[in-house]
Amino acid sequence: MIELHHFTFSPLQENTYLLINEKKECIIIDPGCYFQDERKEILQYIQTQGLIVTRLLNTHCHLDHIFGNKLVSDTYKVRPEIHPNEQTILDLSQQAGAMYNLPFEPSPMPGRYLEEGEIITFGDNSLKVLLTPGHSPGSVSFYCEAQKFVIAGDVLFYQSIGRTDLPGGDHQTLLNSIRTQLFVLPDDVKVYSGHGPATYIGAEKKNNPFLQ
Repeated sequence: MIELHHFTFSPLQENTYLLINEKKECIIIDPGCYFQDERKEILQYIQTQGLIVTRLLNTHCHLDHIFGNKLVSDTYKVRPEIHPNEQTILDLSQQAGAMYNLPFEPSPMPGRYLEEGEIITFGDNSLKVLLTPGHSPGSVSFYCEAQKFVIAGDVLFYQSIGRTDLPGGDHQTLLNSIRTQLFVLPDDVKVYSGHGPATYIGAEKKNNPFLQ
């Protein structure tokens, strides 16, 4: 069984996820820790729980999702894994930080690229990489079929969708990603988003005003 723990970090209120398996191995997804106390909080949690960090995954490379990439990478000797279409966004992230007046330590370059459809094995569990562009060009979602959850980054939110006015964003592409990659999942799959509360596929199919 995967245990999921999340933190909400930074002025942009980003959700950082830790996936923990039966062997106390831990995958960190989108570390958004920005302030010193947030950085301490995540490190302390990992230490207190006796977790072994094995991977660092990014759903996409907008600055609020990679604020903590360098910290995680340096501390646990893991390199970020991203979709190749996100490399441009990663390359521009320092400029974005300056523009939003949120300077941060540059993320290390990816250790490897994620492929659409690849299976990430994690102890007795697995996650499937779904390619869900639109909010950003190489945004991915991580789907755990056995436990019926998907970590969707900034693609789909509770009764909302990701913004598409940032470089590389495209509204029609985003709607298409949601309909062809997420809305084909069972209705009882829980959606963990990059911001805000969790929701369910069925609830969003029924109630999301952007997808009616």
